[in-house]
Amino acid sequence: MYKLIILLALPHFIFAQKQKEFNLFDLQIQGKLQTINREIMAIDEGSYQFMQLAESKGEGLVWLPLKNFKNGEIEIEMRGKDLLQRSFIGVAFHGQNDSTFEAVYCRPFNFFATDSVRRIHSVQYISHPVFTWKKLREMRNAVFEKQLINPPYPNGWFTMRLVIDEKTVKAYINQDKNPALAVDRLTDRQDGKLGIFVGDGGGGDFKKITIVEDKKNKK
Repeated sequence: MYKLIILLALPHFIFAQKQKEFNLFDLQIQGKLQTINREIMAIDEGSYQFMQLAESKGEGLVWLPLKNFKNGEIEIEMRGKDLLQRSFIGVAFHGQNDSTFEAVYCRPFNFFATDSVRRIHSVQYISHPVFTWKKLREMRNAVFEKQLINPPYPNGWFTMRLVIDEKTVKAYINQDKNPALAVDRLTDRQDGKLGIFVGDGGGGDFKKITIVEDKKNKK
């Protein structure tokens, strides 16, 4: 009876979810990434390979070759810098164009800041073009950005996993079971493009993005 239950349950799990993994180094070599306002390079250091975005003025985006993403989970492996105002790295999702999207990103230079106010600004949600980080901080300070309880090494690789549904988004850092950030989304958009976000003046290194999307949410 126990084996029968497992066999009956397994197909439901397989058909309910679909996982995709995007190797960013390979996609850059193949010319399959759409880059907005950033120079992009494929870096091979022997032991590992990754995609690198150069620092530049203004915000930058890299859209993946994915037709449409609605809701589900997104996990990205990335690396920033412990340099003030020069590292803003994360994920953009539900993109309608290059100025209308949502994003969750980290500021590694704030992870271990001695200033407690700066530490509150470690992980951030935004919804462009209306709800920028500046507007959200002025409207509802410390609601859409939070301190990391278990921050990773700011100059090293770490993962951020987003869990997105129709109304909320939660961000988990590395293997933490509790979300570092949990907010109500500030738009009713339910699908769009998916990619990488970097903030004004910042660059970063990115290895891969893994997506688990519920099939019932796909058009």
